[in-house]
Amino acid sequence: MLNRTIRRREAGGAMALPGDLHPLLKRLYANRGVNAADDLDLGLARLIPVTRLGGIDAAVDLLCDHFGRGSRIVIVGDFDADGATSTALVVRQMRGLGFKQVDFLVPNRFQYGYGLTPEIVQLAAEMKPGLIVTVDNGISSHAGVAMATSLGIQTLITDHHLSPATVPAANAIVNPNAPGDLFPSKALAGVGVAFYLMAALTRAMQERGLCAKPPAVTELLDLVALGTVADLVPLDRNNRVLVHQGLRRIRAGRCVAGIHALVEAAGCIPSQVVAAHLGFQIGPRLNAAGRLDDMSIGIQCLLTDDPNMARMLAARLTQLNSDRKELELQMQQEALMAIADMRAEDPQLPLGLCLFDESWHQGVVGLVASRVKERVNRPVIALARADANTLKGSARSISGVHIRDVLDAVATRHPGLIEKFGGHAMAAGLTLPAATLDMFRAEFDAEVRRWMSIDDTIGIVHSDGSLQHHELTLDVARLLQQAGPWGQNFPEPMFDGCFEVRNVRILGERHLKLEVRSVSSDGPLGGSSCEAIAFRHFDHDDAPHVEPDSRVELAYRLDVNRYNGSERLQLVVEYLRVL
Repeated sequence: MLNRTIRRREAGGAMALPGDLHPLLKRLYANRGVNAADDLDLGLARLIPVTRLGGIDAAVDLLCDHFGRGSRIVIVGDFDADGATSTALVVRQMRGLGFKQVDFLVPNRFQYGYGLTPEIVQLAAEMKPGLIVTVDNGISSHAGVAMATSLGIQTLITDHHLSPATVPAANAIVNPNAPGDLFPSKALAGVGVAFYLMAALTRAMQERGLCAKPPAVTELLDLVALGTVADLVPLDRNNRVLVHQGLRRIRAGRCVAGIHALVEAAGCIPSQVVAAHLGFQIGPRLNAAGRLDDMSIGIQCLLTDDPNMARMLAARLTQLNSDRKELELQMQQEALMAIADMRAEDPQLPLGLCLFDESWHQGVVGLVASRVKERVNRPVIALARADANTLKGSARSISGVHIRDVLDAVATRHPGLIEKFGGHAMAAGLTLPAATLDMFRAEFDAEVRRWMSIDDTIGIVHSDGSLQHHELTLDVARLLQQAGPWGQNFPEPMFDGCFEVRNVRILGERHLKLEVRSVSSDGPLGGSSCEAIAFRHFDHDDAPHVEPDSRVELAYRLDVNRYNGSERLQLVVEYLRVL
């Protein structure tokens, strides 16, 4: 099934980059479109001005009005890491600004579903708010906003998801992806939108004499960094500034107690945290609460200032994440068994693959869809049963197939086939009647075929080229870690080359650990041996068999393996072919 090939990135011109910049970094930055010294400046002054975000003035006026009234304000968040960090940021900043009654509510995904639904509005109404503020959701919540209005509750929508043709009749909307919004960066995460709103509110309240010494919202950039990386939004220049500044605060020990506790629980060294730690170790712990239990646990972890309470909540999140891993692995194996006899290039395998199992847990279907997508190189939807008549699922896509637009096209041609959906280019969520599953499968595959062909199922591993023997060092690995932040659409450097295998080990039955030595283009060995690890190598039935003294072609990332106080160079293998 692993039908993949290596393709080297094409470098742009890097002549305007600083002369003292490491030659390898010049090459890497040029490969990512960074061609001038100014592009490397990730200071806060480089952020797009707050005033350019549409709806911000109306939102600030609305919040200031409710401040004057002394209204109770309820923040309604999403049940993922972006929603949790957004909620914590807004609650912390508004309380710091002197808002007397700020509470939060996060829909339980299994009971209320996603967004500002009428049911969650009715639950919020029991708290008697004057204003509901959504974070990381709400742009499609027409019925919820209408319900709030009927109850005499005003609404402020802050979101970053793609907008439907018409937006809810909220009192104010802040969303860079709202129709007609001219904000230059459409890649803000929900927590990025929340940060912009709180920055504007803080400035306005100080100028209006409502708060003489407001807390600096920049002190909460650790939350922004975590939510932005965990939500996999593109790291354009603006988001790189936000993430870079947040990482600086985490490394300096100036983060909220909950992030510090999560970093410790993940076994990371706070002073050496990089974006990858947020994406692969910290974010999943936070997400696990929303997937298996109640995201309120995660939000409380980010809100508490008590280190002991933060450690206790982080331990609970770590246990939930372990449970999530076990459940995900079981569901992933079941999904792969269902397509075990088909290969990625097999024309009998749908190009739009839709999987369902009665036993699956709806909190983990997104992760299963992601794993299967990696295996078969095509859009995948994984569905679980929500109740007797309804299925809920998550979709994950590949480059070139805008998954939300695919679902929109299916819903437009066949009204009623999908109850509701929403998302981004690469990920989406949906709900559909169980009775329509077979028809939906066929229509989803048909629509995906309008976007791609069987030739597009060849997975591409994008490489920055080969490294010289003298570049395969621990110092270069450290240099690359600090040169980010790397992430979505600004990928961590990947290299390719040929190696001789000196030793082979199996770790935890799933991972392949190698000792390798690089081979130069003319054949001879060069440099010293180093470690290499291929995570989840044995999850695939057709995984290549590697023997000592064999030669392999690898695509890999340079990593620093820290263990028992020592550091060693390690290659993290993303592609392996025995020569």
